[in-house]
Amino acid sequence: MNLSRLLIFSLCIATAQAQSPINLIPQPVSVQPQPGVFTLTKATTIHYNQADGRVVADMLSQQLNTPTGFGLVAKSGKTGKIQLNLTETPNAQLGQEGYILDASPKGVVITANRPAGLFYGMQTLTQLLPKEIEGKIVTTKTWTVPAVKITDYPRFGWRGIMFDVSRHFFTKVEVKQYIDQLAKLKYNTFHWHLTDDNGWRIEIKSLPKLTSVGAWRVARAGHYGDRAEPKPGEPTPYGGFYTQDDIREVIAYAQARNVTIVPEIDVPGHSMAALAAYPELSCTKAIVSVNPGTAFSDWYGNGTFKMKVENTLNPSDEKVYEFLDKVFTEVAALFPSPFIHVGGDECYKGYWANDPGCQALMKQLNIRHVEDLQGYFMNRVEKILTAKGKKLLGWDEILEGGISPGATLMSWRGIKYGIEAAHAGHNVVMTPTTFAYLDYNQGDPTIDPPIYASLRTRTSYSFEPVPDGVDAKYILGGQGNLWTEQIPTLRYAEYMTYPRAWALSEVYWSPKEVKNWPNFVQRMETHFDRADVAEINYSRAVYDAIIKTSMKDGKLRLELEGEIPGLDIYYTIDDTMPDQFSTHYSQPVDLPDGNVNLRVITYRAGKPIGHLITLTRDALQKRVGR
Repeated sequence: MNLSRLLIFSLCIATAQAQSPINLIPQPVSVQPQPGVFTLTKATTIHYNQADGRVVADMLSQQLNTPTGFGLVAKSGKTGKIQLNLTETPNAQLGQEGYILDASPKGVVITANRPAGLFYGMQTLTQLLPKEIEGKIVTTKTWTVPAVKITDYPRFGWRGIMFDVSRHFFTKVEVKQYIDQLAKLKYNTFHWHLTDDNGWRIEIKSLPKLTSVGAWRVARAGHYGDRAEPKPGEPTPYGGFYTQDDIREVIAYAQARNVTIVPEIDVPGHSMAALAAYPELSCTKAIVSVNPGTAFSDWYGNGTFKMKVENTLNPSDEKVYEFLDKVFTEVAALFPSPFIHVGGDECYKGYWANDPGCQALMKQLNIRHVEDLQGYFMNRVEKILTAKGKKLLGWDEILEGGISPGATLMSWRGIKYGIEAAHAGHNVVMTPTTFAYLDYNQGDPTIDPPIYASLRTRTSYSFEPVPDGVDAKYILGGQGNLWTEQIPTLRYAEYMTYPRAWALSEVYWSPKEVKNWPNFVQRMETHFDRADVAEINYSRAVYDAIIKTSMKDGKLRLELEGEIPGLDIYYTIDDTMPDQFSTHYSQPVDLPDGNVNLRVITYRAGKPIGHLITLTRDALQKRVGR
């Protein structure tokens, strides 16, 4: 090959590399591709210009060294091939968490006002490298970064995921692993649901029975709601809790990754684990057990319910507030977060209505409705928190009975309560079930284990946290919530979290104007590959057909669609297995009468890609109108 051909060949390669797709999640504010690539080698230097950048630089070198084996060491300086710079004069556009990443064949420079911005720039740099950078073993690879200039900063200040460790206890190692994954997606808030009916998970030294009794329950298998009641004297081997040293360790780990941990102590309802330890704090004083997942309530179609077992604290008992003062004294001392989440959701008030003390309190307060006792309770709790320098945060039920102007609300029952709270001048975190509940089924309910509701990744991606007519200054941001009734392992927690948490990370970080579902799908699929290398689990439900039915002129009509672009859907109704030579779906189909069995599968580029879904006529009939 002569010199001219070699130059042309090299130019073509460089151009192709520069033009290869840059698949980042969440999508940055601005991405400007440039010619060429930067190649990472064992001679690459990593420098930071100010001492505050050292932690991020050390984390970057560790991230790069594990799969490359290069042994890179971060040093103070201003001439690194990878240079981490904190600004001398703040760049107002970048704020506290933004960054500029400038990659050229000469090197990579990440500039930010604060270490958080350097950290997020580091996450973007990692995503620009080949997927093998996510691995845990040394790999021989050409480690190139496409030349690009990225300017990036978040849309919202609150970008969170809630993790429920009450229904299932996850070790501190597992919690740190989960936080690490979230931080890479530029989430900055970890809402730690530490107490509920099914287990009290945080050590309170002044109230030792909260963990010696409240952290443990009888062993049960099977679906939540179908489990047997505890038997008298039955051992309680299942559970666990975090010591205060564990809590400090997890907080420090999260802080290094620019994640604030918001603890939740769920009161006055969802307190069965606390009442198992201290039954005198209830209205009836009845002995209860930490709930192992039994059907302890009856739910009605209009959203109301009745508890079969008491799980609420007594708002008329001063000893309850003494108890809470002890709890929040220790919680406030542990967590640097300005917020403490106090729950407030799904509080059944039937026991209050029948309690003489509560009735006397209502008379004293001149209130007619027992629901208003929750407002009294929450205001008492807020005074406790304020005395400890903390702000009250709660689920949207805290609006019931009135809350102070300083209270912050999480809107979970849709967005309407968030709208109401914002109009009343409250700060709001948007986390509605309809877009953000990560415990919901991701695809067809016949494929994944059954759950009472479903939420597609496409729907999560479509979420807009600022409703029309609401002043955006009251919307702090949003979060996804992972309840763990049906999640017994971290591996399955990952499966339920991703890719929906990838979608939500973009909702909360990226500008509204850059959101594009087909483009996100392309980037999501590259992250499937990266997750495989990182050994992180995820769902592939986006590849499965969506199956709907309706009635048309007395006929059962079948409608199929794909969640992502480019899928071919094939089906049979003649009890044969479908493949690419079966009927290709193109428009709604009226199914014949009789015992029809539908089988559906998706293909892409001539290869099967989704699950085979099989539904009887009865099952199809039950989907009418859903």
